[in-house]
Amino acid sequence: MSTISQGLTDSESSLFWQQEMEQRLALATPRDTVRGLFFKSTLDKVRALDGEAAARHCLMASGERHFVEFFNYPTSSLIRLTYAAGQVLGPRYGGFDRALWLLGHQAMTDFLDSLMGRALKHLTGQDTRSLMISIQGIYRMTTSYGTRQLVWDGPTTGRLLLTRNFIPRAYHEGGLRATLDRMGAQNVKISGRQPSTLDYEFEFSWE
Repeated sequence: MSTISQGLTDSESSLFWQQEMEQRLALATPRDTVRGLFFKSTLDKVRALDGEAAARHCLMASGERHFVEFFNYPTSSLIRLTYAAGQVLGPRYGGFDRALWLLGHQAMTDFLDSLMGRALKHLTGQDTRSLMISIQGIYRMTTSYGTRQLVWDGPTTGRLLLTRNFIPRAYHEGGLRATLDRMGAQNVKISGRQPSTLDYEFEFSWE
């Protein structure tokens, strides 16, 4: 769970996440969109971990009826879906942040297994650094909002800076880990911080 929400009762925690979600929704615009692949990935993961009823609940929370993998959908719908999934999975899977980490890990895994992801993997080959560099392109291909900057501090250490990103930090940490897992990286370390509501900085390293 976020350090801000640690020590809260269940009802207080639920209110905290509800307020955070509403804050993000207020900052999203109709121009902010994201590919359906990430919606489908979240629903599939919820279904696998908690059953069909839980997946239906999250779909209803999104405000959408269904998703096509490479169509664009409102980011506001993904915000609602992600927070609903975190609330559903959190009690059984280590809390809200851990649930979002799992969803982010699955989303990046699904992307790398998609047609776009396989093409990207073909271009980068077996080079972990090249695949990490491609993360900036992955965000551009799949979302219409925000900026991404990758800063290298060494051959296998660096920082990923995300600005104006609507999905919570733990989700992106899971996605970064999935990218490095796919390349067989060892002794992976990832730590993230949130300078402001929609901005993140992730430090990462591997051997």
